[in-house]
This record gives sequence, C-alpha cells and structure tokens, in this order.
Amino acid sequence: MWFLLGGALVAGLARGFSGFGAALIFMPLASAAIGARMAAPLLLAVDGITSLGLLPRAWAMANRREVAVMTMGCAMGTPIGTYVLTHADPLFIRWAIVGVVIMALALLMSGWRYRGQPRAALTLGVGAASGLFSGVAQVGGPPVVAYWLGGSIPVATVRANIMLYFAAAAVVTGISFAVAGLFVRDLLYYAILTAPLYAVGVFIGSRLFGLASERTFRRVCYGLIVAAALLGLPLLDGVLR
Repeated sequence: MWFLLGGALVAGLARGFSGFGAALIFMPLASAAIGARMAAPLLLAVDGITSLGLLPRAWAMANRREVAVMTMGCAMGTPIGTYVLTHADPLFIRWAIVGVVIMALALLMSGWRYRGQPRAALTLGVGAASGLFSGVAQVGGPPVVAYWLGGSIPVATVRANIMLYFAAAAVVTGISFAVAGLFVRDLLYYAILTAPLYAVGVFIGSRLFGLASERTFRRVCYGLIVAAALLGLPLLDGVLR
C-alpha cells in the first residue's frame, strides 16, 4: 500500500503545481498495487473532489472558449478509451501509453512551437486524443500540455486552462466510467486512504507554483513526463512490483 499512498501524495504535489501530472505519477504506482481498472476511477474520484478549490482562480484566468472546444473533443475520445480499458489487453495498453508519453516529451523538447492562435479544429483533435488516453488510464495530460505549453501563451494561462479543462474532462470521464460499471464498492475504501494525502499534496503544490519562474515551471513539466515514461515501462514490473 506504500505505492498507493506515496503515489497519492506526489501526484497531488504535481497536480497542484503544474495543473497536470497526477495521473502520470499515480497511475503506474497505483496500478502496480491495485490494478489499472481500479486505479483509474479512483484517481478520477479523488482528484475531482480535492481539486475543487483550484477552480475559481482557474475559471478567472483561463481562456474558457478554448477550454470548451477542447472539452468537446474530449467527449468524443473518452468513450473509446473507456472501451479499450475494459476490453483490451492490459499490457498492450501500458505500452501504448508509454509510447504516447515519450512522443509528447520529444515534441516538447524538440524546440518546436506552435505560433499564432490555436485553431478550433486542431484543439478539437487534441481534446479527442486527450479523452482517449483519459478513458484508458487517466493520462490525458501529455497531448494537452504539448499543445498549450508549446505555444506562446503565458504559463499562468496555460496552468489555468489545464486545470479548468481537467475539471470538465472529469465530468465527461465520470459519466463514461459509470456507464462501463467501473465505480465499484471497493473504491470508497481506497478513496478514504488516499484522498487526505492527495489533498495535502495539491495544497502544497499550488503554493509552490507562485514561487517558480516560467523556466522552472516548464522544466518541472518535462520532468513529470520523463517520470511517467520511466514508471510506466512494463519492463520495470519486476522492480515496481
């Protein structure tokens, strides 16, 4: 259970600081402890409750129109991802997620930047990709972060966009998970264990954001993606388990 509890605390720190990264840290560790089909709805429930305090500020600072378009794309991709979670081979899913995380990291570190204003069609497509990966394992962050962080948008707006988007995406994913029957009774037990530590992490992480420079913020985001790629490798099962 140390994987589950430690993962909850560190995931909360990542979420509070950067607006994303909770699933990138939590899912590999929690999946090793309780399985992906239990870990994904657990993170959704805990994050949705404990991150409510971040929403008022995010609502005020975010580009709400952009977030709405991204959420529409998420609604298209999430049911597909949930179907994959409940029907596909778990090992295949994990390798696919690692591949996506590595590609997102390569995109961010390549130096490529999207110049100009985000286009609705592209935003919709990124949202659909994010919804797909959220439905599979709650790792919809990398496509969104690669899209918004790579542009010329101020980091405070990027963080607000991410936080507001994931709040909306949580509603979409919650409906999809409920239809798929993933909210089982045991979730309550695990939620009682992990929610307090996750909430503490979110609180501390949100305070740390105000102390970080834009350069530090981007480096931490890159580091989270690297951690996701390494922790998610099935080759490390012998170590993590």
